[in-house]
This record gives sequence, C-alpha cells and structure tokens, in this order.
Amino acid sequence: MPAIASLECSLCSTSLTPDVPRTVCPVCAGSLYMRYNLSSLAGSNPSETVGKPADQPWGGMWRYHAVLPDITPVTLGEGWTPVLRSRRYPEVLLKEEGANPTGTFKARGLAMAVSMARHYGLKKLAVPSAGNAAGALAAYCAAAGIECHIFMPKDVPLANQVEGAAYGANVTLVDGLISDCARIVNERKQAEGWFDISTLKEPFRVEGKKTMGYELVEQNDWKYPDAVFYPTGGGVGLIGMWKAFEEMEQLGWVSGKRPKMIAVQSAGCAPVARAFDQGADVSQMWQDAATFAAGLRVPKPYGDRIILDIVRKSGGLALALTDEQIFASLRDWASHEGVLLSPEGAAATAAYDHLLATKFLKPSDRVVLFNTGSGNKYTDVLAEAFGLVPTLAAV
Repeated sequence: MPAIASLECSLCSTSLTPDVPRTVCPVCAGSLYMRYNLSSLAGSNPSETVGKPADQPWGGMWRYHAVLPDITPVTLGEGWTPVLRSRRYPEVLLKEEGANPTGTFKARGLAMAVSMARHYGLKKLAVPSAGNAAGALAAYCAAAGIECHIFMPKDVPLANQVEGAAYGANVTLVDGLISDCARIVNERKQAEGWFDISTLKEPFRVEGKKTMGYELVEQNDWKYPDAVFYPTGGGVGLIGMWKAFEEMEQLGWVSGKRPKMIAVQSAGCAPVARAFDQGADVSQMWQDAATFAAGLRVPKPYGDRIILDIVRKSGGLALALTDEQIFASLRDWASHEGVLLSPEGAAATAAYDHLLATKFLKPSDRVVLFNTGSGNKYTDVLAEAFGLVPTLAAV
C-alpha cells in the first residue's frame, strides 16, 4: 500500500499534508482528493499488482491495495461485487452492488472512511444520510468501536432504521430531507466533537468508491466499456470512478476512450439533470423533492460542479426518469432477469431503455449499469408500490 503523498483540492488544486484529518479545502471549500506517489507502479502489469496481499487476510475492494492508503482496513468483506450479463441484451453488464455488506455500494466509501478515522484516532463520527450511508456507517463504526451518530429523514426505508438500531448507533429521524439532516450535523458537530463524514466533505469516501472504477475495468478485461450508467444522488461513486480512470491511465493499466458517464436521477428530484439541460456549471436547490428512490432524493449535491464537469467531458449526459418509468423497469428486470433491483438501480435500467429508444446508444455498445443496492432493503417501499398489504399470520 502506498503512503498518502498529499491531499489536493478538486477545484483550486491547493495541496495539503495528510498528517491530520481534513474536511474540505480551506481556500475554496472544494472537495479534497487523496494523491499518492505512484511512479514506482507506472508500467506495471496489473495482473501482478492487483490481488489480495500475500500477508493479509482481507480481499474485496482491498485487492487494489497498491492504489489505496497504507492502513489496516476495517473490513466486512466489501467490494469485488459480481458483474451480471443481461439475459436479453448481450452488451449490457449489471454491476450488482447489492452484494456488499449492508446491501449497498455505500459499504465501500464508509469502509474507507471508518478505516481512516481509526487510523487518525477519531472517536465520534456523524453523517446525514438518505438512508443507506447511515446503515453502512453504523455497521463499520460498530466493527471499529467508534461512536456513531446518524441523521436520516423520518420516511427512509424501514431497513435503514433497523440497521441503525441493530448496530447501536445514535439515530435521529428528521422531519425533512437529507439537506435538513446535513444542517443539523453542521450546527452540532463542533460542540459534540463529531467528525463529519458527509458526502464529499471529507476525502475518504471517494477513495472507497473509486474501487468500483477499478473493478468494472478489470472485470471487462482491462478495457473501458462504452458507457457507464450511475444512479446519482450525491454522486460520489461517479466522481470516484473518474478518479480511478485517471489513475489507471497514469499507471498504463488501461487506455482508449473513457466511457460516457450517464448520471441518472428521478424526475421528482433532478437538480443535476436540470443543470445539465440548462448548460449550468452548478445545480440549484430542488424544491419539494419527492421520489420512492430514496437514495436519489438529494436536492443539492455538494459535488454537483464535479459531476457536471465529468458528464460533459465524457460525452455523456444527465437525465431524469419518472417514478412510473423506474418502477416499470424494476418489475421488468425482476420478472425477466431474476434480479430485484433497488429503485435507484432501476433508474439506471430505465435510463438505458430510454437512451436506446432515442438512439443515443446502440444495442452493440458495451455498457455497465450500476444497481447500487439490493431491492430487499426496500421491502416496505416496494410493498406499497405493488399494492401489497402486510398480513399477520394466525396464531
């Protein structure tokens, strides 16, 4: 594992030392990226570099130890999730992030954030969340012996509330959106002694999420696909993958045209898609956000400028689908592919159908669709969408 050479602002390129835990850039409040001295790996053979360290028991996303911080991880087996080939579309690959601990891709970022927190000796972590990040933070804090404070909208899926209680976190349900949860964390963190693990307000979660980029390239024989569809709430996964592509190109592990990055949102909360359509550099706060895809209900992503820049540089786009379109795709993939998608993942599959119909993509284009979580985490949400009424078994 390499030492962290510096922390670099994603907006103004200010360089900071990694000797103390950092939040955002002190100059412009931009998100920070971890930078490493990877010169010794340049031109190396990835098949000889990537893999479980011979002297360590952990694998998963930590197979990319050569491009991750030199720390002992707090791991529950996150990463190296399967790629499922569609039964109907020969060039469609589904990256099944529901196979992660706590059932979503959030395990990657929070595994890294908690590992770094333990490395720095932090004792109390706090996060505002649309649901899944809270559950993941609670799990990894429990594994690390770190105090956990999570703030979620009161109408998050029941599974997220159960996770917080089971893992022993301090859970606060808020009458509002994730933006309201973030405001509360920001107001209280200094007095409470919390380190804020909010999306892109610390440099660690993006490092865990970038492993999705390494995996999708390795699982595609070290070649780029033509497009990547990513359900975008906070957008850390999309940002992390773009960082991974940059690093792999520097190392000579992959070459060619990077994939079109497709940021997918719900029509009920689509600040990035609206900004993309308007040609804006940043998004505006989305009023009255409402969608059954809880992870997409982020009215103003902190990394919106970065997301929009990546989408445009890649030749991709940002688009929004209605909840009706998302639910129809969820049912379609369940009944024809045997995969119960999360609502967020179904937004990606619905977007693929739409971009085929509009001829933005061809059936021959190789694409990776991200199912960011297991549909089983949304049992109560899906039961309502299917019109099912829970019944109690007779005594």
